Amino acid sequence: MNAPLYDAALLRLATTIPHLGRLPEPQGSAEKRSAVCGSRVAADVVLDRDGRIAALGLDVSACALGQASANLMASHAIGRSPEELADARDALAAWLAGERETPGSWPDLDQLARALPHTGRHAAIRLPFEAVAEAAERARG
Repeated sequence: MNAPLYDAALLRLATTIPHLGRLPEPQGSAEKRSAVCGSRVAADVVLDRDGRIAALGLDVSACALGQASANLMASHAIGRSPEELADARDALAAWLAGERETPGSWPDLDQLARALPHTGRHAAIRLPFEAVAEAAERARG
């Protein structure tokens, strides 16, 4: 029997996204939209002297899966380099596309495994990772 797409753990992630709200003076920003579902994620970042995420601000308008993905991104983004964020984005996209067995080393992404057969939801899941990775790259300049 198939597990339901949404469960209490996923909904908890969707309703407890850290770092919500835009930053007043970001070094880099990016906004991503899904043409498939209309979800949108905007990300602002500030990098520290070592080029790692020191501050993150998110504005998320997405389904529960997109919101849960935003939580998983934001919960572990502080202290990450633009390269680490790009690697996480790429690994997630490859996993969702069926090109790899695992979502990579980013913590807790396996919580989204039940969404794998729901390809129409993949764009919303990728948005937070795409937006934060692009914002970090822009901040690095």
